[in-house]
Amino acid sequence: MGSEPVTVREEPWARARELFCAHREGEAGALDDLVRLLTPVLWHVVRAYRLDQEVAADVVQATWLAFCRAQDSITDPGAVSKWLITTARREAARTFQRGQRTVAVDDDELGRRIPAQRSSEAEAVEHDRDDQLWRAVAQLDPRCQRLLRVVAFSPRPDYAHLADELGMPVGSIGPTRGRCLKKLKDALGEGGLISEGAGA
Repeated sequence: MGSEPVTVREEPWARARELFCAHREGEAGALDDLVRLLTPVLWHVVRAYRLDQEVAADVVQATWLAFCRAQDSITDPGAVSKWLITTARREAARTFQRGQRTVAVDDDELGRRIPAQRSSEAEAVEHDRDDQLWRAVAQLDPRCQRLLRVVAFSPRPDYAHLADELGMPVGSIGPTRGRCLKKLKDALGEGGLISEGAGA
């Protein structure tokens, strides 16, 4: 009984070498064939690092991009498969390690880290209060308006400069400020913003 001819499957590494050589010689479609041949191998390598499908796809794509940039440095066409596999392993390992360093934070912890947000109602109340305040300031004489604005917005007002600007002695700024605040308090009381008996 004659023996049947045995068909030996071509090793992918030898085929990869042929396709890489063909690609270097400018044969159209050789690179596409190389990608189709070795991508399943790279997937197997990458998924061994327990990466999910989407991340694994990114790693495989990054491996092929690295190959396109560095292919001229591969001096031995027979080493193309090894180069791709080694690159895929290194990229998968880096990606896995980055994932391991990520610490999950539960919702309660996140809640403590989020700055407290004021409600729209609170913001509306504050806005209305500010409007009433500045309407009351506008009722004062120009000297009081200027003095109170400087005192309100400057933590350390320059009294000498302010006295010169307002045409008054430095020593009178304090008493004038007190009288202006009293007028402002009265105006705010009339508008209902300050309740009777509240301090300035």
